[in-house]
Amino acid sequence: MFRLVSLNLNGIRSAASKGFVEWAQGVGADCMGVQEVRAQAEDLADRYAALGPLQGHFHVARKKGYAGVGLYTQREPSDVSAGFGCREFDAEGRYIEARYDTPQRRLSIISCYFPSGSSGEERQAAKFRFLARLYPHLMKLKAEREFILVGDINIAHREIDLKNWRSNQKNSGFLPEERAWLTKLLTRGGLVDVFRTLNPKPEQYTWWSNRGQAWAKNVGWRLDYHLATPGIAAKARREQIFLDRRFSDHAPVIIDYDLEL
Repeated sequence: MFRLVSLNLNGIRSAASKGFVEWAQGVGADCMGVQEVRAQAEDLADRYAALGPLQGHFHVARKKGYAGVGLYTQREPSDVSAGFGCREFDAEGRYIEARYDTPQRRLSIISCYFPSGSSGEERQAAKFRFLARLYPHLMKLKAEREFILVGDINIAHREIDLKNWRSNQKNSGFLPEERAWLTKLLTRGGLVDVFRTLNPKPEQYTWWSNRGQAWAKNVGWRLDYHLATPGIAAKARREQIFLDRRFSDHAPVIIDYDLEL
């Protein structure tokens, strides 16, 4: 069984101060995608280069204290690539891909952090540019290999995926255009929202605002996903949103796949 975890850290140092490192070493992950690392390479090289048996690979932003993604993995990849060939967003540290290729199989695990548009029109426009560039990249990848993309995609897909959907229809993260992009990815694009194949229940949230007692009242959004090609998605067996401890304003999403790297 292959255990894959995804977590937006909202700063690796902040998450570490809340017990993330110790938890990560004991959760039994074969691979862990992290987002919003918010650290530079030199900050990661010492304390965060590895989490127990998991060796880290990172794509950091040029801007200090901003974005950044990582993949921690027990097995050394056959190749690692940072960025997806888009200068604007590769400078922000939003995409890292580890490949586990054998003569029989081509497989990638990707950690990705989609932009948030919540700070205003300029960043929402950037988010739409990101979506426009990422879609063809994923389609090209899908034509060549199986993959699982984990990460904070900053989109709640359906009404079931956030508590107050009626009042959020004009807010970033639940805009009709964002949701339509994700629908296209999951229909015409042929990818699978793995969590929803295993758990169709409401109130399965992964992010809670720090305002208005959202966590205490479970007023959340499901923004963190495993998006996979169908062959790999069919191997998913168990899912969990880990809620017992909080390391961030996001919760870890854990999925076990009947798969060997």
